[in-house]
Amino acid sequence: MTKFTELGLDPKVVQAVTEAGYETPTPIQAGAIPAALQGQDVLGIAQTGTGKTASFVLPMITLLAKGRARARMPRSLVLCPTRELAAQVAENFDTYTKHLKLTKALLIGGVSFKEQDQLIDRGVDVLIATPGRLLDHFERGKLLLTGVQIMVVDEADRMLDMGFIPDIERIFSLTPFTRQTLFFSATMAPEIERITNTFLSNPKKVEVARQATASETIAQEVIELKASRRDTAAAMKREALRATIEREGEACKNAIVFCNRKTDVDIVAKSLKKYGYDAAPIHGDLEQSQRTRTLDLFREGGLRFLVASDVAARGLDVPAVSHVFQFDVPTHSEDYVHRIGRTGRAGRSGKAIMFATPAEGKYLDAIEKLLERTIPRAEGQAMVSEDSAPDAPAEASDDAPKPRRTRGGRGRSRKADAEGQGSEQAPAAAPTPAPAEAEAMPETAAEPAPEAKTADAPAPRSEDKPRRGQRQDNRRNDRDAVVGMGDHLPSFIALSLDERRAG
Repeated sequence: MTKFTELGLDPKVVQAVTEAGYETPTPIQAGAIPAALQGQDVLGIAQTGTGKTASFVLPMITLLAKGRARARMPRSLVLCPTRELAAQVAENFDTYTKHLKLTKALLIGGVSFKEQDQLIDRGVDVLIATPGRLLDHFERGKLLLTGVQIMVVDEADRMLDMGFIPDIERIFSLTPFTRQTLFFSATMAPEIERITNTFLSNPKKVEVARQATASETIAQEVIELKASRRDTAAAMKREALRATIEREGEACKNAIVFCNRKTDVDIVAKSLKKYGYDAAPIHGDLEQSQRTRTLDLFREGGLRFLVASDVAARGLDVPAVSHVFQFDVPTHSEDYVHRIGRTGRAGRSGKAIMFATPAEGKYLDAIEKLLERTIPRAEGQAMVSEDSAPDAPAEASDDAPKPRRTRGGRGRSRKADAEGQGSEQAPAAAPTPAPAEAEAMPETAAEPAPEAKTADAPAPRSEDKPRRGQRQDNRRNDRDAVVGMGDHLPSFIALSLDERRAG
């Protein structure tokens, strides 16, 4: 079995590697390091968690051990797609150069330009950067790339997928043609073959696993959820996530929860915290200082659940992640491999659970086609319905009475008020018969004597001029329909229409 002492590395580098606890290189390291030490371009393809970072850091610092950097002219350049991955490469550099006098600078967003300029002005052997910040320094006249001897593109496919092709091409044009180029990635899609053919010269291709494969130490699972309405799917997933965490129990020591959208990252993190789970979000819209603190807390074991966008899917090395939950099915099938690769690292076992709705079926099919296997469905899972989802909007029952609309905008109509008031004021009164029924009534139900009627409603004196309100009341009383009532039930209301006209 090959050991690091047999790869041709600098003895001081081997000493640092041994002190870090490593003796045997991984397959990608065993294949890439000798070729890189010979000055060849390398195209390394390996699944996540196989040690690609050391595959270029170790030969790079061995080649740079002799020589000296000049101001504003770094001797090597490492490009990373995200700030977190760039910071991790910088940590690896510090670990393996502890016995060498090599300098580095980390150029990422969210950090003061002044501090980075000071490092560049003194001269650095290794420059680790994201493309955007690197070009910012170059355009400000603070950086020259004509002294780059070794150039590394880490997570090359991700760099290209994220829209960095114009920036990458420009950066390559600023470096010497005689540079040595190293490409490392977990996947290598056919559409970027042209780019690699342009950037690399007769590269040594090191592929230790079939493209887009997941580690065998990761147990994969899909929980399918059925929602009749799209607006309840997210609430169902949040409930299913909590139920799954409880199902896993103590085996779920810590986990990363991946979401497709930044807004969902915040919502899921708040939901977990609301139900008593120790969770925090991380995505590209947060301040770099907050992202760094959250990651450090998660690495140190002070945070149990890290809810993240794909900013944490690539290259982040947290060895002891027990679970990966995919709240959403990734729209790009390659991202599935990167996400689940956050667990089961360095030979450890891990578990990856994904929640899928029928609307995400086409993405799930693409993932299984890429993996060339069917992801097992959870057996005996409790199917979550939208009715039990706590965040789902409640639907009105079909049996529930519906509010009555009125022209006046009030809760009840005038007629309803009158009926209610009449039933309270005169509960013993007979109900009003329909006109046809009133005509069929016997003559004994005739109108009371005129004097009784006069006594109930005395006519106003002729010398008194009726008021405006009284005139309106009189006009209402002349109508056929009963519009309103007073404090009592008038006797004429029980009469038929013809009898009232005759009277």
